[in-house]
Order: sequence, then C-alpha cells, then structure tokens
Amino acid sequence: MKSFLKLAAEHLVKDSTLLKMNDIIDWNQLRLILEKIDRSGLGPTGYDTLKLLKALILQAWHSLSDVDLEESLRVRMDFWLFTDFDEDIPDSTTICRFRNLLISKGLLEKALQNINRQLEKKNLKVQPTAGAIVDATIIESAAAPRKTIDAIPVDREEESDIAVYEAADVQMSADKDARWLTKGKRHYFGYKSFVTVEAEQGYVEKVSVTPANVSEFKHFEQAIEGVETSRYYADKGVASAKNREILRKKGIKSGIMHSAYRNKPLGHWQKVFNKIVSKVRYKVEQAFGTMKRRFKFTRASYFGTEKVLGQCILKAIAFNLLKATNMA
Repeated sequence: MKSFLKLAAEHLVKDSTLLKMNDIIDWNQLRLILEKIDRSGLGPTGYDTLKLLKALILQAWHSLSDVDLEESLRVRMDFWLFTDFDEDIPDSTTICRFRNLLISKGLLEKALQNINRQLEKKNLKVQPTAGAIVDATIIESAAAPRKTIDAIPVDREEESDIAVYEAADVQMSADKDARWLTKGKRHYFGYKSFVTVEAEQGYVEKVSVTPANVSEFKHFEQAIEGVETSRYYADKGVASAKNREILRKKGIKSGIMHSAYRNKPLGHWQKVFNKIVSKVRYKVEQAFGTMKRRFKFTRASYFGTEKVLGQCILKAIAFNLLKATNMA
C-alpha cells in the first residue's frame, strides 16, 4: 500500500490544496495535544489519534457524514495521502467516538489555537493584538421540530420575548438544546455561533455556541474571553453601556457600533464612527460566508450545544487552513 501511495502521489497536482495544507502545519505539534487520550474505544487495535484528527478536518472540509468519511478514506487517493492511513481504516463508529472524545476534553479548541500559532510563526497570519471582530450567525438544528410555537423571540429584541418563549413547549424536537428565533421574516430553530476573527486578515481566533434565542449583547463577555487584543469591533447587536464598560475594565478599546434609540437618533460623529467600524467588520462576514458556502455550514450535523460547538471549531480550522494555503 505504501509504495502504491508514493506512486499515486506523483500523479496528483503539485499544488493540491490538501498536500499544501499537509506541508504548512507541523502535525507532530498536534500529536502532543492528543497524546494523553486513552485509545480504548478507538477500534480493536487503537488508531493513531493524529490520523483520526486529520480525518475529522477532512470531514469538516468536505462536509461528510461519518459513513461518507469512512468510505472516502477507503477510496480517495488525496485522503490516503493526507491522513497517512493504510489498509486499517477506522469505521464510522470509531470516527464518531473519537470526535466526541475530543469535544468532551476540550481538545478541539487547543488544536485551533496551536494551528493559529503555527501560522503566525510562518507569517501566514498576524496576531489579533491590533484588533479583533466578534459577530454571531445562526446555525440551524440537525433536527427539525415537529411543530412551531406562537411565542418566538425576535432577534435582538428585549428579554421579555425570550421569557415568554421559555415558558412554551420546547421539547418537540430530538435536539433538546436548540431554540427558536425570528430574524427578518424567517423563523429559525437552532443555535447561534459566535465567532471572533482577527481584524487584519480575518482568521478565526475563537468560537462559542449558544441556543439561537440567547441575546447577543448578553453573551458578549463570554464571546470575547481569552482573545488578547487592543480593540474589539462589533455591530449594534451588542451595543450597550455594560459591554463598553466590560471592554474598558479589560483595557480594550471599544469598536462597538452605536445604536439609535426611540427619540434619540445618532449624532454626526456616531454615524462617522459606525461607518469606520463597518469597513472593518466585513472580515467576519467573509468568514461566515466562506464557512456557509464553501464548507456548507448552514445546518448542524449533530444534536446539542457541545457537539455543535465541536463542529463549529472544526469548520473554523478548515477555514483557517484554506486561507493559509491560499496565501502560501
């Protein structure tokens, strides 16, 4: 098998994205993150955890189910070369168990951080110290509810709407963590993915996930936690005196857009400030657009906040690696 793979590699296009991605990252550094994982439950012989992690990245990249990933690992030449699996291919159950193990131990976040630091050392990305942008997007649940309800909270409106909603029957779906939200003229059942990107190039720094009905301005502090930057940019959805005070106490400059209120329109300089912030914020919108179009991430593949977060992080890793290979 190995000699065949070496021969097959010669016939692949030299600038293959997956092969470039393999060269950009020192994967042995990620092996150090995975080394304490107990291999019990990872198949009868215990699979190499680094190879399994690389398989999960391919899964996120190509938007594959566990069954489809197993099949692709058996038949696709580029998958063989990227993961370095030989004849012993993990089955879909092993893949699922391994992903859940990474999620439960918080290792996917560490993998994203390690990959980002490696890209910085290779001058393929900058650190987020000069500025970072946070925003949220809706990810629909993998399980459609069996019925809708009358009291659906409207995005960015008062918490009283949510209180009414929480009193309603929300257990009409197999996905017990997902919640309803109205945005524009559409009703969504699912989650909000909060993403922080660095402001210069738009690489993803951090991801967090909540049920869809969670208020953006109330989740702001948790969404920005752990990212070191001198200024945070955000849209009107998180505009509040409390969030500006949170940034001030952390020694971070506020790039939160101003919001007009009833009988209190925006002043001239607030409008100017909003236009300046808008010229920066598009990078996070680009990240959402790529993850939804290129990586087909408009709907979750799994149930529950924790597992949806794991999928979001894997999509973010795929996004950052795609951006890096395009810059390399």
